[in-house]
Amino acid sequence: MGNATKEVVRRRRQERIRRKVMGTAERPRLHVFRSGKHIYAQVIDDLAGKTLASSSTLEKGNKDVGDTLAGAKKIGSAIATKAKALKIESVVFDRGGFQYHGRIKALADAAREAGLKF
Repeated sequence: MGNATKEVVRRRRQERIRRKVMGTAERPRLHVFRSGKHIYAQVIDDLAGKTLASSSTLEKGNKDVGDTLAGAKKIGSAIATKAKALKIESVVFDRGGFQYHGRIKALADAAREAGLKF
């Protein structure tokens, strides 16, 4: 991996994870992406190829928190609330090639506290 950038390494890791993690209608995939300024979460049914619910720090009520631990917790609870409204109880967690640490972990913990199972 001599000249590989962080993005290339993360993309390879993401592809490796995606081969194993598949979302269905009964148990969709909770995908998380974080950029430098924001964090995004989607509940995806891979078999139908549809996004069932999404939440991010770009949404109207979430713009004030930004990409912080507090923002990640807010997005985690928001995505869990949207999923529960669609009668989705359990999901498969897809960390998107990011380490399960910091903001990714905070989002996952907040989603679990709000009632999602993974």
